[in-house]
Amino acid sequence: MRFLLYNISYGAGVGRDLHFPFPYAGHLKRTGRNLNRIVSFIKSVEPDIVGLVEVDSGSFRSQKNNQAELIAEELDLCHVFESKYGENSVAHKVPVLNKQGNAVLMNQRISSRKFHYFSKGIKRLVIEVELKDLSLFLVHLSLKFRHRQYQLQELFQMIESADKPVIVAGDFNLFEGENEAALFLAATGLKSANRAGWASYPSTAPRKQLDYIFYSPEIRTRNFYIPPVRLSDHAPLIWDFDISDAPDHINSPSVRQRAA
Repeated sequence: MRFLLYNISYGAGVGRDLHFPFPYAGHLKRTGRNLNRIVSFIKSVEPDIVGLVEVDSGSFRSQKNNQAELIAEELDLCHVFESKYGENSVAHKVPVLNKQGNAVLMNQRISSRKFHYFSKGIKRLVIEVELKDLSLFLVHLSLKFRHRQYQLQELFQMIESADKPVIVAGDFNLFEGENEAALFLAATGLKSANRAGWASYPSTAPRKQLDYIFYSPEIRTRNFYIPPVRLSDHAPLIWDFDISDAPDHINSPSVRQRAA
């Protein structure tokens, strides 16, 4: 199976598209043209499951269209979307912000779906999707270190209740690196698909590893790479895997180098 993780930054683009005529102006522009490029890229890699972070569900910049729904229709996939702010959040009451969320797309039947919200931070959403052979948790953690630590504790409790192999993926905002998640990984036994620690942010000249895919030992990595795609400020992560009874081993997968 192929899993694509991509923070698409609401389709705002990069470089001049994002920062002209002033910094981050792209977040106030219509995003249809760049979203078409994103759709073409996603279609080209033929994923089975897609985790999308920072999706617009229908503000003026997406011309009232849900970006997750549009992408799912183009790829003939099922989709699950939810706002990343809880109903009681101030952000949920602010125009544009209340249309911001995350989404999971897949080419198989969904056994169940749940939406969890962390008790700390502004970005609180956790999408839990149960498929036939695994449970997927998609997250976007807080920008604040202290809030992230609380969120990782709560995420551990959510994962503990899963009775299938688990994938936990998203924009973790671990500005100090994977060491921030050391206790979380030790407690859960999850491994990182990105064993070489390649950076994914910013996409134009990656320096930080903010986006992660963690998985249970029952899942075996076949390949992992970060293509040099510059349609968002984050680069996408592509991970090929299968599920087996034998635990994954550190030196078993074939891993392609990140393209220059």
